[in-house]
Amino acid sequence: MRAARGPEADPPGSTVFIGLKPTMTYVFQVVTQVNSGAPEVVVRARGNAIAKAVDVVEVVRRRFLEGQVEVGPIAIGTERLVNRDGRDANVSSIAIPLTRTGPLPTPPDRPAPASGAGSSG
Repeated sequence: MRAARGPEADPPGSTVFIGLKPTMTYVFQVVTQVNSGAPEVVVRARGNAIAKAVDVVEVVRRRFLEGQVEVGPIAIGTERLVNRDGRDANVSSIAIPLTRTGPLPTPPDRPAPASGAGSSG
């Protein structure tokens, strides 16, 4: 299917497209993008995946990054697609932007390598 148009184009940053994979797969993708310093992560979905997109955003902001992300203005729209039969079909779409409000996590300190490791003799 080809998309004719949808919600406005995503701003610079990262986009996670929601599909058929389990919800937690997308949750980990979003958390990874946010923690890697992306200024904004946009969760996008069409049709039946819209409910999963909302679930992903809620799990991210309530369980994994509680108090560290803010949901931006949500864009909804209709995309006109051409299905396999060659007919036009209207499909609902959603774009949910997440922006980090807290500081980036600091990587854990790595222990210094032990000097003189190995057998002494």
